[in-house]
Amino acid sequence: MVTREAVLKVLESVHDPELKRSLVQLNMVEDVEVEGGRVRVTIALTTRGCPLQDHIAADVERAVRGLPGVEDVEVHMVEMSKEKRDQLFGQTLSAPIAAADSRTRIIGVASGKGGVGKSTVTVNLGAALHRMGFDVAILDCDIYGFSVPRMMGIEGRRPVVVDGKIIPIPAHGMKVLSMGNFVDENTPVVWRGPMLGKILRQFLNDVVWGEPDFLLLDLPPGTGDMALDVAQLLPKAALLVVTTPQVVASNVALRAAQMAFKTNQKLLGVVENMSAFVCPCCGEATPIFGEGGGRAVAEQLGVPLLGTIPLTMEARTYGDKGIPVALADGSPAQAAYLALAQRVTAELGVTAG
Repeated sequence: MVTREAVLKVLESVHDPELKRSLVQLNMVEDVEVEGGRVRVTIALTTRGCPLQDHIAADVERAVRGLPGVEDVEVHMVEMSKEKRDQLFGQTLSAPIAAADSRTRIIGVASGKGGVGKSTVTVNLGAALHRMGFDVAILDCDIYGFSVPRMMGIEGRRPVVVDGKIIPIPAHGMKVLSMGNFVDENTPVVWRGPMLGKILRQFLNDVVWGEPDFLLLDLPPGTGDMALDVAQLLPKAALLVVTTPQVVASNVALRAAQMAFKTNQKLLGVVENMSAFVCPCCGEATPIFGEGGGRAVAEQLGVPLLGTIPLTMEARTYGDKGIPVALADGSPAQAAYLALAQRVTAELGVTAG
């Protein structure tokens, strides 16, 4: 015989795809009615226009149909009351992601100059960590030169805002937010330095991140205002420095690393991107940008070289499609990003739960 308690129990395994928590834990199961083998479940959404309501309904129906004795399932969606939303956003998810007692590991991906593939490393490291079983969020801190939305396939999408709280956009199993999700892709953001600190505070305090295992920050190149704001607002963040094998790039990368030392931030290590071009026909690797730049930077800084990422045709084709190449099965880049993620987690001493 189907019981209300059995339905609630099985719904504990159904998670909100944006908030990454059980519908039961989030108090989103408004009602459960059982009549013989017929079950009617009412789910309270944070907003009636939730773009993932069909996904949630399908997950609920699939879970309940798996119970013995269930013959029919009806899922009804309603809008959550303001009181319940206030409780949800004000209590369940109130702890700022940057708080000292938050379990979230924050990693800023930095570079001394543009064009070294810092954003590419950010999204693909995130994808590799997610594939390992971690809950991952990505914040694009490059306010002027954002590129994460296109790389994650969410360009043109606007985040849902409920009672002043911003819901990050789900993409490839991760939570993502960028300035590019608030303005048109070709619209320039013309702000002076002080505005950058304000938007970073808003992205940290007014976004419903929850407590993911990792928050990756795609930092703008150089050592300007945003880098200083991150050091001030996120003192527990560790930095990952990206360079290419070229001498000019590796020399500039040292500046970003030296800033981490001056602001008392932990320097996690160095990633050498575009270490060699892998021919899509024969598989031969050619170091078209030189060799050894990443290792030289790591040795000068006294930190590990955590990974060398090859330049592959898939990196371009997948990126243009809005898919991280770390999800491309069989690609040399996928193997390199998985190895990078494993080195990062080993350095931090964390394992997927």
